[in-house]
Amino acid sequence: MKVSKEQMAENRQRILETAARLFREHGFDGIGVADLMQAAGLTHGGFYGHFKSKEDLMAQASGFALARAQARWERIAEREKDAPLAVMQRTYLSGKHRDAPGAGCLLAALGADAARQNGPVREAVTVGLRAAIELMARLTPGRSKAAKREKALAAYASMVGAMVLARAVDDAALSDEILQATAASLGLPPSPALAA
Repeated sequence: MKVSKEQMAENRQRILETAARLFREHGFDGIGVADLMQAAGLTHGGFYGHFKSKEDLMAQASGFALARAQARWERIAEREKDAPLAVMQRTYLSGKHRDAPGAGCLLAALGADAARQNGPVREAVTVGLRAAIELMARLTPGRSKAAKREKALAAYASMVGAMVLARAVDDAALSDEILQATAASLGLPPSPALAA
């Protein structure tokens, strides 16, 4: 039975959404194509009708996750006229984000895995990171474009590092303390949800 172009597009979208979530939850090597396809509700045989290889899927799922995150940040920037950067940073440095890696930042979940990959995955990560830094730099106060970019890079690196550490420890209080300390270093007020 031939599948329509619309159904093919829907299936591809479902595979990307599922892969982006499961890669963030399990790592690139923590889940295989057969399990990804089963989780997407599709057969393993249909995979190659959408992607050349698992590496191709990894790159496209990474780009997909980063583009979605960028779109969320753009919506925050449009909606929060007074302090969009603070809202973005506070949302990122939250317990909700920490506790849902499959729906969160690809860089915090897969940064170390991406560094071990070849061209296509790293290219997708680079494109996504550049877009995030450009948006943060645009929203960051500063005297020059270069100074704003430098602050944005340092802030984003702090946020990603904090999320990696907060997820890595097995001590809930320490995890909250990492997020709170990073938020404070960025000039954010204490979060009631994380405050002791």
